Amino acid sequence: MAPRIADGEDTELQLKSNVSNNKLGDIESGEDAKKSVPENLPILHKVLIPARTPLVHGLKDAVKEIFFPDDPFQEFKNQPRKRKYLLGLLYVFPILDWGWNYSIGDLKGDVIAGLTIASLAVPQDIGYAKLANLSPVHGLYSSFVPPLIYAALGSSRHIAIGPVAVVSTLLGTQLRRELNPITQPELYLRLALTATFFAGLVEFTIGFLRLGFVIDFLSHATIVGFMAGAGITIALQQLKGFLGITHFTTDTDFISVMRSVWRNTDEWNWQTALIGSFFLVFLFITKYIGKRYKRLFWVSALGPLASVILATAFVKVTRIDRHGVKIEAIAIGRTFAALKDYHVDGNKEMIAIGLGNMAGSCTSCYVATGSFSRSAVNYNAGCNTPLTNIVMSIVVLITLIALTPLFYYTPNAVLSSIIISAVLGLVDFKAAFLIWKVDKIDFIACLGAFLGVFFVSVEIGLLIAVGISLTKILLHVTRPHTALLGKIPETNIYRNLLQYPDAGRIPGILIVRVDSSIYFCNSNYVRERTLRWVNEEGEKISASNGISIQYAILEMSPVMTIDTTAIDSLKELSNALQKRHIQLVLANPGASVMEKFQLSSFIDYLGEEWFFLTVGEAVQVCSTLMKDSISNLQERRQL
Repeated sequence: MAPRIADGEDTELQLKSNVSNNKLGDIESGEDAKKSVPENLPILHKVLIPARTPLVHGLKDAVKEIFFPDDPFQEFKNQPRKRKYLLGLLYVFPILDWGWNYSIGDLKGDVIAGLTIASLAVPQDIGYAKLANLSPVHGLYSSFVPPLIYAALGSSRHIAIGPVAVVSTLLGTQLRRELNPITQPELYLRLALTATFFAGLVEFTIGFLRLGFVIDFLSHATIVGFMAGAGITIALQQLKGFLGITHFTTDTDFISVMRSVWRNTDEWNWQTALIGSFFLVFLFITKYIGKRYKRLFWVSALGPLASVILATAFVKVTRIDRHGVKIEAIAIGRTFAALKDYHVDGNKEMIAIGLGNMAGSCTSCYVATGSFSRSAVNYNAGCNTPLTNIVMSIVVLITLIALTPLFYYTPNAVLSSIIISAVLGLVDFKAAFLIWKVDKIDFIACLGAFLGVFFVSVEIGLLIAVGISLTKILLHVTRPHTALLGKIPETNIYRNLLQYPDAGRIPGILIVRVDSSIYFCNSNYVRERTLRWVNEEGEKISASNGISIQYAILEMSPVMTIDTTAIDSLKELSNALQKRHIQLVLANPGASVMEKFQLSSFIDYLGEEWFFLTVGEAVQVCSTLMKDSISNLQERRQL
C-alpha cells in the first residue's frame, strides 16, 4: 500500500538543487503533482487494517477500561470455586485478610500510631464540630463509629478517618442557610445527620458503580487553590473565638469576616487574644519541630492535646473565665500507599467511607472522611495495618465516657488556635509557585479556585474549581495541539520545528502532527488549523521564492480514535487541498482509526496509496514524485 524508496537524501538534495532553476509555480499544479504512486516503486511496508472486533467484545473491552482499569478481579482468574468465594470474602472485608496474618510485631507500631492520632483527633474533633455548628460530642462520635467501619472495609493501611476542617465548614455553611443552629438546635442536628446519611449514600453509590474516575476531573492546580482558599477562610473565621467576639457574621468570605471583626472591636477581649496567641505560637513551634526532625513527629501530634490540657488547667486555676474568657462549657455524658508500594482501590475506599457515614449518621455522627494531617501522623508513627483506626476509636470512646468532663474549662481561644494551626497547613506556597513556573494556565485555574473561596464562599469556590477543571478539559479536547514537523539532520526522524529549530523543512511538503484523537468537537478545528498552516507556510515560501506546497502529510500517531464527523471533516480537508492542487497524505494511522477508515470507505476515497507507515516513507515517495514532475517539466521545455 505504502511504497518506499531507498535512502531519500539524494532525492531531497536533487530537488533542492532544482529550486533555483524552478521558481515558485514552475512545478505546474495539476495532475502531475497529484498522480498516483508509480508502480515500479517497491512496496516494503503497508498500513495494515486490523481484524474487526465483534460488537460484544468491543463493548466488553470499553466497559473494562472505563470501570475496571486496575483489573481488581485478576486474582479470581483460573481459581477453583471455593477459592473464588474466599477471595470474594477477603475482597469485601479486607480486615479478614490482614487480621488473619496479623503478627505481634505489628501490634507495637499500630498501638503507638493509634494513640498518637487519637491525641491529635480529640482536640481537632471538638474544634471541627464547631465549624459545622454542632456540639463537640458529635465531632468525637465521628471519630468513633466511621473509623471502625473503615477498619473492616477499607483498603488503605495508613489513612485515618474522622472529621476534617473543609468538610465541616462546608456542611455548616450549607445547613445554616436552612436552619439557625442556635434557635433550632434539634432540627439543625437532624438535618446535619440526614445530610451525612445522603453524603454516605452518594459515596457508596460512586464506589459501588466504580465511578471513582469522576474525581479525576479535578486538576491538581484547582485543588491547590481551593484548599488554600478554604484554609485561609477557616482561619479567618476563628477570629471570633480568638478575640472573644460574640456578634460575628455567618458569612465566610473575606470582606464579610473582616467587616465583622472591625465593627465589633468593643467586644475584643485582650485576655482571650493573649491565650490564643500564646498557644498558636506554641502549636507552630511544635509543628516546626515535628517537620524539621522526623523522629520527633510526636511533638507535633501531641501539641493540640497538650494545648487543651494546659489551657484548661490554667483557666480552672485562675478562673479567668470570669473576666470574659469564653469556655466550652461542655460536660458530655458518655496520597501513603505509594510510599509502601501497595494498591489502594479508590472505589473500595468510597464504599468503606460511604458506609461509615451512613452508619455514623444513625449514631449521631456527622460527615467523616480521610484526614490528611492525621494520616501523615499515622504513617510517621509507624502504623502497619488499619488497626490504628480501631485503637483511635477506643481512645475516643474512653474520652467520651470518662474524660470529657475535664474539658469544661477549655477556652474557645485554644480551640481556635488548634484549628488555625491545622488549616494554615492547607496553604501550599511551594505547590502554587511550581504551578506558576510550569504552567500559567494551570496557575489561573489555581488562582480562580482560591479567589472564589476567599471572596465568595467555600461552595462557590468548589464550583469554580470544578468549572475551571472542566473548561480546561474542553479546551484541550476542542482545541488540540498541532505542530509542524521537520527532519532532524542526518536522521530519518521528524520532530516539532519549535522544539528542534535545526530540523529542516522538506521543499514542497508540509508535515503536520495532530496531538489528539479527532472527534466531532474538534474535527472542524483540525481542518481549519491545517489549512491555516498551509496558508502560513505558503506565504513564507512565496516570500523566499521556493517550491510551492504539493503534499500535506498528516502525522496521525497520536490520533488514537476518530469518529464519523471527523472522517467527513478529513474529506472536506482533502477537497479543500485538492482545489489548491495539494495532495493529502496520512502517515501512521492507528488500528482503530484504520478500521473506521475502512468501514467508512475513506481509504477508497483518498486512495490507499496515500497511507504510509511512517512520515519518512511518505516524504521519500512524495519527494520522488516531485523530482519526477520537475524532470518531466524540463523535458517538455526542451522539446
